[in-house]
Amino acid sequence: MQKSSRKKGKIRWSKLYSFSCFQPHTIDTVPAQDLIGKIGFSRVVFCNQPQLRKMKPYKYANNSISTTKYNVATFLPKALFEQFRRVANLYFLLAALLSFTSSPVKRETLIVPLVIVVGISMIKEAVEDWYRLLQDMNVNNRTVKAHAGNGIFVDKFWRELSVGDVVKVNKNEYFPSDLLLLSSSYEDGACYVETMNLDGETNLKIKRCLEATLGLNEDEEFNQFRATIRCEDPNPSLYTFVGNLEFQDQTHPLCPSQVLLRDSKLRNTDFVYGVVIFSGNDTKVVRNSTRAPSKRSQIERKMDKVIYLLFSVLLVISLITSIGSVLFMKSDMVQWWYLRLQDPEDPKPVKSGFQQFIRAFILYGYLIPISLYVSIEIVKVLQAMFINKDIEMYDQVTCKSVEARTSNLNEELGQVEILLSDKTGTLTCNQMEFRKCSIAGISYGGALNEVDLAASKRMNNDVEANRFSIENSGSTSQIFEMFEFSLADSSIQKAVLEDQEGLDFLNSGNSRISNVGKETVVKGFNFRDDRLMNNQWIYRSDLFNVTMFFIVMALCHTGIPVEGDETDKLKYEAESPEEVAFLIASQEFGFQFCQRTQSILVLKELDPSSGKKVKREYKLLHLLEFCSSRKRMSVVVSDEEGKIFLLCKGADSVIFDRLADNGRAYQQATTSHLSSYAEDGLRTLAFAYRRIDQADYEQWNSIFTKAKTTIGPERNELLEKASEMIEKDLILLGVAAVEDKLQKGVPECIDKLAQAGLKIWLLTGDKKETAINIGFACSLLQQDMRQFHIYLSEEAESNNQMKAMKEEILHQIESSYHVMCTDSDRSSPFALVVDGRALEIALHCDIKYKFLQLASNCASVICCRVSPKQKALITRSVKEHTGSTVLAIGDGANDVGMIQEADIGVGISGQEGMQAVMASDFSLPQFRFLERLLIVHGHWCYKRISKMVLYFVYKNIVLGLTLFYYELYTCFSGEVLYDAWYLTTFNVLLTSLPVISLGVFEQDVPSYVCLQPFTSKGKKIIFLLEPDRGLDIEWHGCILVIFLANMYILSPSAFMEKGYVADITHFGAIMYTCIIWTVNCQIALIITHFTWIQHLFIWGSIVLWYIFLLVYGALPPAYSDRGFQVITESIGSAPIYWMVTLLVVVVALLPCFIHIVIQRWFNPMDDHVIQEMKHCRKDITENQMWLREQRNSQKMTQIGFSARVEAKVSSFEEGLHRKKRSI
Repeated sequence: MQKSSRKKGKIRWSKLYSFSCFQPHTIDTVPAQDLIGKIGFSRVVFCNQPQLRKMKPYKYANNSISTTKYNVATFLPKALFEQFRRVANLYFLLAALLSFTSSPVKRETLIVPLVIVVGISMIKEAVEDWYRLLQDMNVNNRTVKAHAGNGIFVDKFWRELSVGDVVKVNKNEYFPSDLLLLSSSYEDGACYVETMNLDGETNLKIKRCLEATLGLNEDEEFNQFRATIRCEDPNPSLYTFVGNLEFQDQTHPLCPSQVLLRDSKLRNTDFVYGVVIFSGNDTKVVRNSTRAPSKRSQIERKMDKVIYLLFSVLLVISLITSIGSVLFMKSDMVQWWYLRLQDPEDPKPVKSGFQQFIRAFILYGYLIPISLYVSIEIVKVLQAMFINKDIEMYDQVTCKSVEARTSNLNEELGQVEILLSDKTGTLTCNQMEFRKCSIAGISYGGALNEVDLAASKRMNNDVEANRFSIENSGSTSQIFEMFEFSLADSSIQKAVLEDQEGLDFLNSGNSRISNVGKETVVKGFNFRDDRLMNNQWIYRSDLFNVTMFFIVMALCHTGIPVEGDETDKLKYEAESPEEVAFLIASQEFGFQFCQRTQSILVLKELDPSSGKKVKREYKLLHLLEFCSSRKRMSVVVSDEEGKIFLLCKGADSVIFDRLADNGRAYQQATTSHLSSYAEDGLRTLAFAYRRIDQADYEQWNSIFTKAKTTIGPERNELLEKASEMIEKDLILLGVAAVEDKLQKGVPECIDKLAQAGLKIWLLTGDKKETAINIGFACSLLQQDMRQFHIYLSEEAESNNQMKAMKEEILHQIESSYHVMCTDSDRSSPFALVVDGRALEIALHCDIKYKFLQLASNCASVICCRVSPKQKALITRSVKEHTGSTVLAIGDGANDVGMIQEADIGVGISGQEGMQAVMASDFSLPQFRFLERLLIVHGHWCYKRISKMVLYFVYKNIVLGLTLFYYELYTCFSGEVLYDAWYLTTFNVLLTSLPVISLGVFEQDVPSYVCLQPFTSKGKKIIFLLEPDRGLDIEWHGCILVIFLANMYILSPSAFMEKGYVADITHFGAIMYTCIIWTVNCQIALIITHFTWIQHLFIWGSIVLWYIFLLVYGALPPAYSDRGFQVITESIGSAPIYWMVTLLVVVVALLPCFIHIVIQRWFNPMDDHVIQEMKHCRKDITENQMWLREQRNSQKMTQIGFSARVEAKVSSFEEGLHRKKRSI
């Protein structure tokens, strides 16, 4: 390995590359340097001089980062602010303060519950923030080699780095801060950098240091190193940098190609030396992020509205009580003097009425459930624990599971309507595989895709049996080689149409599809076709074209061979993963690229004539590298016989435009194959070549050399013109298709989410072609979709006139929307593809609405070349425009802004660091687990929390309104019906555990049913907190039954033996008993999934009430007050107490029971039907019925795997019908 590394180090990459993607920038360099020292460009960095960095103004931020919401100083004020943003907590704080003036109950019974509720919530916030702190510490405690003096490098924590420190970063390590590249393991100071965390791009970027610092390539060289950097101030721009390096009495201009950004990774380079220029919060990636916002779910916001409503009711009934008290006292002042609250010597009914209002305001406060928030907090924490422990969301490969990093948004998972997803590392594995190729008009690589297989199952045909080739080694004519089964074959079509079986005879010859089980799996190579594998290509009739195709694949690249695990196999490192896949493929086909020097490329290739491996050298004359504007790459080489060839690969549109008249023989067939590959979501590159005469080459070489040595802004233009001179008159060889490998289960997950009604947007930093390919691969796009492309023309972009660019984008948006509105074929879905520069303009205020209107009406939206800031802006705009719940998912630092801006942020704990995870609300090891997180846990959590809130409001209204009705019954006397500790224990002790069990264990349907496509007219099975008049009638009927039954049964007659009648103590205890029984039996009616824990909590709460009466009554009267011996000496021995309890509970719950029966019998919801089927085991005994319900309830979608299968089936059926008519 060391030997290989030394070979790599000798390559001077700066001499291989021609265009400005690698050369130092010369355009606009001088004007930019003039800004140094002015506003915005005042930063001064003293390199390797720690004594100077401690002085102001040169003491900059340290390198630690923090994603926590609180610190020691801000926790108390910020946490209290968060708690008292909740209306209920604010009310009880006011009530607690008012209790010091005039209170109908003991002030301790108001203060203690408030302290408990707020305290528990604050503890929960502290624990969650503590976990964020631990993850921050994990990042800040990473180590890097830093210069400690005397040329010695020691391990140093990231958090301890300071601006000006010299660090040494080794291969595959992340850069700890923004660094200025000083030197690398390569001779000319070049290095490869992976920037997936920043821009989502998979291709490697090449950075190169200044020539002045090339000599700093050993540890000892830094003993005397001193320099000063004057540069721009910290800013979020990832692609710009302006500065000067003052070194050895000379000033050198700096540009972005010398800057290594934090969270980028060093690849294909043994080591680099760099000096810290921006640290911690000053780094560009952190500047692109935003502080973690405080997110609240829709239910929590709706709960505030419910509390406002209850608060309004509280004010109204308090006012009624106050006014009633004043009126009664005025009319019966003399008789009711004892009801006055003020000094008897100064009788003022109005003043007494005001005090009565304060007492009522405090007393009726039990309408507002103080424990609602804290109970929901507890339930959400327990829900999060169950989510974290779900074994179905554990990834055995990475040994990671789903983690709910905040529990505030559990129920919001069930309300997601729009999903915004990153591509690289989120949907894909960052691995390229060689899958198919087309050579000389023949397609190779016979693996059927899953869409074809699923469509064949739908049509009860075995598609694989219908695909074949007739192979005859060496003698088969090209006509037969190009033959492939298609829907044009009439005899086979007739057999299919007549449902004949036994089509296996079609495979009687040698199958072109290899037996995968017998193949050795090669990473990066997933190609199966016996016509090319195992050196069978040497028997092809078009041998020259096949050989040239493999030679282009093996030579046209910038890769480097490194030693592999096997003796005869090499591994490769290159700028892009596509090049690595091509090199692995060429090696498998017998063309092994084994050595590279500055001017020589060496291949071990199979000689078709002898069948033996021979080593051949190709002289590298020129390399015209790939860049986004050229969309192609070429190498000019000469073989051992002195023949000169131009080998070219690039985008098919670019290559086709440069073909010679005699080089288009296979263009039509190749175009057809390109369409097929694109539908499968594969990336394609066209291969072509040209033979160059010696005289033509020498003439072109002089022109190109002159252009290459030109210094000035015209250099790129001259190089482009020179390259156009030679990259023409090409002969097409074919195309190669590679797959940006999707993560396991991504298409299936997207299909299920589409079935659930979610709209999916893809946001990526990759180029448009790559994004579209992935759109096809994960079924966001399909062939029958109408695609709208919003982009800036080259002319408008070059002019850089904002008005003209706006007009162009607006015209594209309006024309696309017009087509959408006037399209007669409504069944054909629409897709929108937007470029990053066009997106920046489209999101301006004056045209943003029209853009979002177009986008929201498309089945899928793909945004490419978007920056981290644009991702966050898109997320915010979509939220504001649609009002829908938006979920954003990503895995890199470039996704942090999007994750934080969304209603729910999900981070993938993959291979791109932990920045996305630390900023997220939920973290997943794989994208596929999003399906279960949303459809199962989101569904359950939303339904549980909805039922909880409704039940909480119900039980508190029952308690609060009985107090009010008693106030009316006693002519607004201000007397309290219940003992103060009865009121305190109601929410805290006697009704809290059943509702917590409801929120944690309730399941309307099992998890596997949730994952089935059961929908109701496209609407998710959820409960919404909307007003329900039937529910209002049930509630008030229940309250009236409890109050009136107690009053009119107990009042007219004796309560006990010897004629004792019930007093307020007995009334309060008996009515309170009825309430405890009623509300706990009510929760038993609404629970659909019982566990032993729920039974224990429900019936245990009722038993606990009697235990409380015994214990409380046993206390001395000074403590127990009215409750002294009330159960043992009074109500417990009275038969009427037990009879009233039974009667009231049955009558109070009867309307609710009847409503449930009628609804389930005459108007059942989807979950009611499923529950009945499960209860009667009809999913097992009557499987056809179960499948019928699935089919009837399945929603037709416009994206996803199912939609592609439907489109494929329709295409097959149309072809069959056409052929049937022709037959």
